[in-house]
Amino acid sequence: MKLLLLLSLVALSQCLVSRVTLKKGKSLRKALKEHGLLEHFLKHNPYNLASKYIPSLASTVSSEPLTNYMDMEYYGTISIGTPGQEFTVLFDTGSSNLWVPSVYCSSEACTNHDRFNPADSSTFESTNDTVSIQYGTGSMTGFLGYDTVEVGSITVSNQIFGLSETEPGDFFYYTPFDGILGLAFPSISSSGATPVFDNMMSQDLVTQDLFSVYLSNDDQSGSFVLFGGIDYSYTSGGITWIPLSAETYWQITMDGVTMSDETIACASSCQAIIDTGTSLLAAPSSAVQNIQYALGADSNGEISCSSISSLPDVVFNLNGYSFPVPASSYILQNDGTCSLAFESMDVSTESGELWILGDVFIHEYYVIFDRGSNRVGLSPLS
Repeated sequence: MKLLLLLSLVALSQCLVSRVTLKKGKSLRKALKEHGLLEHFLKHNPYNLASKYIPSLASTVSSEPLTNYMDMEYYGTISIGTPGQEFTVLFDTGSSNLWVPSVYCSSEACTNHDRFNPADSSTFESTNDTVSIQYGTGSMTGFLGYDTVEVGSITVSNQIFGLSETEPGDFFYYTPFDGILGLAFPSISSSGATPVFDNMMSQDLVTQDLFSVYLSNDDQSGSFVLFGGIDYSYTSGGITWIPLSAETYWQITMDGVTMSDETIACASSCQAIIDTGTSLLAAPSSAVQNIQYALGADSNGEISCSSISSLPDVVFNLNGYSFPVPASSYILQNDGTCSLAFESMDVSTESGELWILGDVFIHEYYVIFDRGSNRVGLSPLS
């Protein structure tokens, strides 16, 4: 254990490893609810998680329904330009673009967020290329530019990013983040923009071509994204490596989903994406129904809070290994009511139905996203 800690400290002392602290803030859902706007928002923004993972849209228009980020609570700070202008962003392994609001955005949604001003940066270079990211009731439109981006202690030069000029609806006003920094593959990047981590690799800014994520159970602190290295103090349980099945999202093959040694879903294998930009667990509607029935929940996923201590783990079987998620994690408690952290999403791929393992899953494991070997590493957290 001492050796692991020593290796960890040596690795983290290198200049080509950078830790970005993630802060836990109020989710968009909570903010809207506090302002009495949640019901109206949900009515006018139909929720369709599947649209985030339809590749046919990604090549021409990046589709990111705002409702996909309703429950996200973990954000970090980056800076863009010279001198740096700071932004709070969501680090999203389920998308590939970097975008922030610009001073040219006159939408009400932009007025209470940090906005990038190209005129204040001596290193900014504009382009004639436009970008459009679709939302439920409209789209974020803007243009692409190049500038210096600082992520932790890493400075990326000539990074392409989107500057919004319009943002849809008044509800963006309440989002707790300014923009999104995508960490998926270039193949799904809108407008062919090179993702931030790809530039970190090509500019030799990271020791290893990987990054890792830890989401703390602490309400406020401890969470981080580590670029270029592995913090071995979080891997005492060993690292299990799982090869990617596609170089688009962080997609892997799942052998099955079990409960008390009984297969309840994904019986003939399926696909799963590990996505920091999705808060819950998403699965085909038939699988969600099976899980609801097996756990004694109703058709809305609501369940008795008193049953948490007696319910079994839901086990995700990946590459021949078992990765359990306990009831204390897959049951959400809010204002005295309890519900399952599973949502329906029907998307088929060439290799089978698609599941999303979001933050509910990531809370249980230290996750290593390895671009150098196209694999994901999982280490159980004690």
